[in-house]
Amino acid sequence: MTKIAIDVQRLPHGEGLPLPEPATELAAGVDLIAAIDDTITLAPGERQIIPTGVAIALPPGYEAQIRPRSGLAARNGITLVNSPGTIDADYRGEIGAILINHGEETFNVERGMRIAQMVVAPVTGFTWNEQEELGKTDRGAGGFGSTGIEA
Repeated sequence: MTKIAIDVQRLPHGEGLPLPEPATELAAGVDLIAAIDDTITLAPGERQIIPTGVAIALPPGYEAQIRPRSGLAARNGITLVNSPGTIDADYRGEIGAILINHGEETFNVERGMRIAQMVVAPVTGFTWNEQEELGKTDRGAGGFGSTGIEA
């Protein structure tokens, strides 16, 4: 596994909380932690930005993807509104996770709770090559379910 160095800043409300670290040796990402003072209650259908208490400086050519935690989604219906969220290499503000409660019961977010995960990935730059027409394929312009659901 390739490792890159990423500068991280612990913000004042993140004091006393651990920095995000991989949960296992081969984990693809790190868990982000709720850096809040008081419990935040999410009613069913409610969403809120939860601060994580950290800001990062990614090297050029990388992004950080903010993703839901599968256990929170499966057990409680808690996920992220914009998934994955993207942290660009030139962003220097606090990382926040926009949690939404798709469950049937209220959900309490507590200080130190692992609320989302962050995966760092390389970014491929591109340039547009404008064409009058695009090459033909069997699928063509079919989208949004055009290939069916049968295996």
